[in-house]
Formats: sequence, structure tokens, C-alpha cells
Amino acid sequence: MGDVVQMHFTTPDYVIFALLLVASTCIGLFYALSGGRQRTTQEFLLADRSMSCLPVSLSLLATFQSAVAILGAPSEIYTYGTQYWFLGVSYFLGLLIPAHVFIPVFYRLRLTSAYEYLELRFNKTVRIMGTVTFIFQMVCVCPLHWLTGFDLWGAVLAMGLVCTLYTTLGGLKAVIWTDVFQTIVMFAGQLAVIIVGAHQAGGMGEVWRKAMNGSRIASLDLNPDPTERHTFWTLGVGGVFLMLALYGVNQAQVQRYLSSRTEREAVMSCYVVFPCQQVVLCLGCLMGLVMYARYGEESPLDKGYVKTNDQMVLYFVMDVFRDLPGLPGLFVACLFSGALSTISSAFNSLATVTMEDLIKPYCPAMTEAKATLLSKGLALAYGLVCLTMAYVASLMGSVLQAAFSIFGMVGGPLLGLFCLGMFFPWANSTGAIVGLVAGLAMAFWIGIGNFVSRMAVPTPLLPIINATTMPLRGNMTTAVMTTLITSITALYNLSYLWYSAHNSTTVVIVGLIVSLLTGPMKEKDLTPGTVYPVLGNLLFFLPERYREKLCCVTPLSHKVALRSIQSSVPGHDFHQEPQGQCGETGRFTPDPSSLEKLIQPQIYGGF
Repeated sequence: MGDVVQMHFTTPDYVIFALLLVASTCIGLFYALSGGRQRTTQEFLLADRSMSCLPVSLSLLATFQSAVAILGAPSEIYTYGTQYWFLGVSYFLGLLIPAHVFIPVFYRLRLTSAYEYLELRFNKTVRIMGTVTFIFQMVCVCPLHWLTGFDLWGAVLAMGLVCTLYTTLGGLKAVIWTDVFQTIVMFAGQLAVIIVGAHQAGGMGEVWRKAMNGSRIASLDLNPDPTERHTFWTLGVGGVFLMLALYGVNQAQVQRYLSSRTEREAVMSCYVVFPCQQVVLCLGCLMGLVMYARYGEESPLDKGYVKTNDQMVLYFVMDVFRDLPGLPGLFVACLFSGALSTISSAFNSLATVTMEDLIKPYCPAMTEAKATLLSKGLALAYGLVCLTMAYVASLMGSVLQAAFSIFGMVGGPLLGLFCLGMFFPWANSTGAIVGLVAGLAMAFWIGIGNFVSRMAVPTPLLPIINATTMPLRGNMTTAVMTTLITSITALYNLSYLWYSAHNSTTVVIVGLIVSLLTGPMKEKDLTPGTVYPVLGNLLFFLPERYREKLCCVTPLSHKVALRSIQSSVPGHDFHQEPQGQCGETGRFTPDPSSLEKLIQPQIYGGF
């Protein structure tokens, strides 16, 4: 273990890696040549809304956690200890809320792009702004997932071309089923490293003993300081907002929900992915502990064997498997599987939002065949752009923190925009636009300020003021400036896991204030099905006339019912009042029994 490990492949390693690429390509070709042969945008972008729960849930798992977790989590545990494991606490609400809030709204509106919702709720300008923000986010984050720590740019190029090929040819269905295959490879690779590494270290008992002696088993840290990098509150509460930005409103995940056969299948996919997320997190933590048991405090990074923490994981794998040909190839296949699943999801979602939000609304006469061909071309173009940017991303530091930071900086304001529209009925389009701009400005101010403050040379401390005498005017100014600088510095030092919470809250607060100042929306002006009645449920004790003023009377099911009927019966005039009766306030209440027959097939699809 004292020798420098040569990080190179043997023939069996190349064979295993090649089999991964060949299998992924074959899956893409199969779905390109079977079924409808990807001739419609519905099939190419949404898999004909025919996917079952299990493949969707495994695809959800692979989309954002894979490459980041495989590289980032073990090096995080090795360096800082198991405090990161408490991120698993956030998975509960981070998946429960999307299952019972976001999915019902998106699925019942029968959307293709999540940003269609923004036009239904606000206007086209908000939709375009949301789409452009998402494209910027994914183009920035996507290259991070291409990083493997190996200086094997030939392999990275081959992976990029294969990923672009099967995404372009096979559409979402190919992406989801390759995610399933690649998830299995990821689990196999991580388990192999943990089992062999623990055996070489003397068993899991010895691994745990060394981790305890090295203070790598962290206790519950309840420090409320938001500038602390990882505490229970940072991970368990701040992580919820990060998970909501990932699993609640991100197009790559929403697209998988919408590809499900029924709403029930979409909801169940969130429940199935929860234990899978916990398993992925535990595997990453165990790998980090095994790595610590092997190297202790003398890490390969400190010895100069590797350049970054993320390369340290790969060095460890090559060290563990040095006498086992083929197993390094299995782990690198595992790592590349994580990258492939994330990148293919990004390509498909980017092609979807560009087509549905930026092209179709302005080209209504475009034929289905031409739209499908253009969607494939967009997937190809995004693949080539992200492959080019991967080299730039290779110059960055920690993959884990970099990916989460960008998602928090850009995904947080998008989460706030959707929450503003979905939970606050009186929010208007002006408030949404100003709120999103304010959220993005705050996000980049803190994010860039954090980066600059870490790179800046420390300045000498300012003179201490004598508090026992009357301060001079100059000293008072110095004290005020010192306090101001300290406050700004504390904001710059905000933990990256709080970015989503801080930025989404900024959007909601600014959006509500501007909406109230410019004239709040009335319930009659809302598009049916675009507001989740959370306020109506929370304020059930208020009289109906007060709840009506807050636009929180009509349940989601009735709103969606009317929209579902309108979209499914094109020849009917729905501007006429449907059958029902008026209450004391004069509000129309549709007859539930008459609606049920029409709604049930449209909303639940056999639920």
C-alpha cells in the first residue's frame, strides 16, 4: 500500500468498459427500431406515457444522484466523516412532497414540459424565462457529471458519443431503460469495492474501529449556524429544498413522472425511489469508511499521488483491485454508468423544453414528423455542446459541492417560482418575473461572493475600538463598516446546502410583495388546476368568504376536472355554466356525481 498505484487499465478492464457502451447503444437501437420507431414527439419525449413504476423509479434514482454520489460521497466521508449521512433525513419530505403536491398538478394538466405550467399559471413571458433558466442550469451542471477523475479523454469522448447516439435514436424510453441497466452496474461496482476493500482491511468490524479512532463517525450536530458546512439542520432541512428543486420541479424528473401510465404509477415511483436513495447514500458512506481504514490520515492527495479529492476515490479503487483484473473496469463502468444516466436525461429534457417552450409556440403549423426530427437534432446538438464544456468542468474542484451549489443557485429560484404559482393564488405574472430576477440575482451574488471570498487574500484585522471612551466619528464609521462587512461575509459563507432554501424563499417573498403592490390575481382569473389548495387546507377554520378572498376555496380536483373535460371534449362550449348549484355566496359548485363519470378516465387512467 506504500507504493504508488498506476492508474491504468488492463485488457479485461477495457473489455468490461466496452461491454457497457455496447449494451447502452443496443438498448437505444432497440427502441429506435421497435414500437412506433420514435416517429412522434409524444413517443420520443414522453415514451408514449406508457412507463411502469419500477423503471421510472430507477431512472429517477440514476438521473441526478449517480455520478455525484459515486465520486463525491466517499471522498466527503473520508475527509470530514459521516455527518453527510444525515442528508438521508431530507429524502423523506424531499420525495413525499413531490409525490402528493407536484405530481398531481403536473400529471392532471397533461403537460409535456414543466414550464408549460408557468404559462398556464402566469403568462408566456414567465414560461420563457423559466425555460431559459433551466437550460442555463443544465448546460452548466451537465459537464460536471462527465468527470471521472481519469485522464482518459478517449473514454470520455466515446461515452459522450454513445450517450448522444442512444438518446437521439431511442428517445425517453431508451434513456429510462438504459438508466435501469446502468443502475444495476452502479450497485455492482460499489458493492465490489466495499466487499473487497473491507476484506483487505480485516473486516467491517476493523473498518468501524479505525473510523471511530480517527473521529470519522460523526454524532448529531445540532448547531443552528447556517454558515457551518454540514450540520443536522443544514443537511436535514436545507437538503429538503435541494431535493424539491431536483425531484419536484426539474424537467428531467418531471418528464419521467409524465411518462408514467397513470398518476398512481408516477406517485409510486417516488415511494420506490426513497429506499433506493438511502441504499445509494449508505454505499457511498461505507466506501468512504473503507477508504479511511486503508489510508488513515495519510491520504493519496496529501502524498501527491492524485490532484483532487475525487481522483482519490479512483486511486483507492485501483489500489484495492490491483491484483484483480477486470474489477477496476467494473467500477469505472459503474462510474461511467452514473455519468451516462445523468447526461442522457439532461439531453432529453433540454431537447424537450427547447422544442415545447421555445419552438412549437412560434411554429404552430409544424408537422409532427418535422417536430420529431428537430427534437432529435436538438438532443444531438446539446450532446455536442456539453461534451465540449466537459473539459472546462475538469478544471473545477469537488464534483459533489460544485453540482449541489449550481443546483442550489439556479434550481432554488426555479423552485421558488413554481411554489409561488402553485401555493399562492394571488401571485401575478409581474410578481413572478420580478421574484425570479431577484432570486437569480441573490443566488449569483452569494455564489460568486463565496467563490471570491475563498480566493481572496486575508486582510489584517481592523483596530479594536476602546468602548470605555466616547468613540470618535472615524471610529464609529469604522465600527459600522466592520459590522456591515462581517454580515456580508457571513452571507457569503452560507453553506451550499442552504442555497436552494434561501434563493427559493427570496423568489416567493419578493413575488408576493410585488403581486400585492401591482394588484393580486383573483380566483376567477386562474387557469383551472394550476393552484394546489394548500392554503385552503391549512385555513379550513376560516369562514368561506375570507378563504374566497384569499383564493383558496376551490379544491384542486374540481379545477383539474373542468380542464380535463375541456381538453377531452373539444366540441363542447365550456364557457357556458355546467350543471350544478350556487351556494349562499353565489359561487358555482359543480355536481360531483355528474363530473365523476367524465373525470375518472381522464385523471386517474385506471388508478
